[in-house]
Amino acid sequence: MAFRRRTKSYPLFSQEFVIHNHADIGFCLVLCVLIGLMFEVTAKTAFLFILPQYNVSVPAADSETVHYHYGPKDLVTILFYIFITIILHAVVQEYILDKISKRLHLSKVKHSKFNESGQLVVFHLSSVVWCFYVVLTEGYLTNPRSLWEDYPHVYLSFQVKFFYLCQLAYWLHALPELYFQKVRKEEIPRQLQYICLYLVHIAGAYLLNLSRLGLILLLLQYSTEFLFHMARLFYFADENNEKLFNAWAAVFGVTRLFILTLAVLAIGFGLARMENQAFDPEKGNFNTLLCRLCMLLLVCAAQAWLMWRFIHSQLRHWREYWNEQSAKRRVPAAPRLPARLVKRESASFTGLVQKPILREGCVARTSTASTTYLTEAAGQQSSKESILVTGCLIHLLLTQRSLQGPTTVSPHLSVLGLDYFKVLLYAEAELPA
Repeated sequence: MAFRRRTKSYPLFSQEFVIHNHADIGFCLVLCVLIGLMFEVTAKTAFLFILPQYNVSVPAADSETVHYHYGPKDLVTILFYIFITIILHAVVQEYILDKISKRLHLSKVKHSKFNESGQLVVFHLSSVVWCFYVVLTEGYLTNPRSLWEDYPHVYLSFQVKFFYLCQLAYWLHALPELYFQKVRKEEIPRQLQYICLYLVHIAGAYLLNLSRLGLILLLLQYSTEFLFHMARLFYFADENNEKLFNAWAAVFGVTRLFILTLAVLAIGFGLARMENQAFDPEKGNFNTLLCRLCMLLLVCAAQAWLMWRFIHSQLRHWREYWNEQSAKRRVPAAPRLPARLVKRESASFTGLVQKPILREGCVARTSTASTTYLTEAAGQQSSKESILVTGCLIHLLLTQRSLQGPTTVSPHLSVLGLDYFKVLLYAEAELPA
């Protein structure tokens, strides 16, 4: 990313050079525009990039107020704030997200999702605070009828138009960031889907003069998305922390219901009762039956698609959870031995010979390597543990000689060695620790 000290240098204007220095290049372009404000010859052009255009003075009761409407020059302003957003994106990545991700030691997949959620958390939080302030100061919350009254809402206040320009700049900047951030090919289609959805809805509300309704819907949507990405960040920090996901799942369905209700109320009922139902693009009036149906269809289709993805992901999550629970139930539980016996066996070699020797009538199939191993172990143990190992060694030697021939050793000696080992084993269990 930008602003980072690097030991490796890349050829000038090569692909890697542009990727690693794109924020620095954007900063230079922004600096050139700001320097243009210092000279009278270029100041007018510089203001075209920085300030919203198409201001109109509207007479009010006491004085005149300045309002704005949209036009082609807005594209120049949006371009300037795209570079501003790229710089802010690099600053958040460099000084916040990279430092946190180094401590978490995430995999490549989780690291990519962590960066995505971290950027969106910062953006959604700032957008929610800004949008709530605009809605509150404009009086849209206290007067819901203002969402469709006096349509078309051609003239916007400075803060409303500037908010829409910055929103469009952010989601447009997200397209080249897919290249600059080297996003994996598997993640690109998913990110393109929600980027295009935001661009279509925000640009539609801005161009169709439904800015008031768009502010309320964005406030609801951004609040839910902020909760979701915050839950993902906490999950990456601790995989057992899923409480915020449960809260997001509860809020998600309620948000879909509120968005659909407001859209149907404002477009389907509010605009349908307005008198000026005519298609007049010059005056910004799109209040016709066909336009209303298209707008409602777009909003309802988007909400239905989001709800379908949500239900599908929840069902998959529950299916994986129940499969894990059923797999745990099918695994038989290991028998638990008394605590005293387990403690003694963990500190001695009885577990090596207990299974083949303690069963009466069972032939101990051991080799000379086993005898040698026990002989070496006897010299490394304490006095109590040496007693046990000595009993094992007597029985192994006698059994090995009995296997070499029926006349080599008496079977009574083998039984005697087994009985001697049993007595030593029981005596060892009673020895003090």
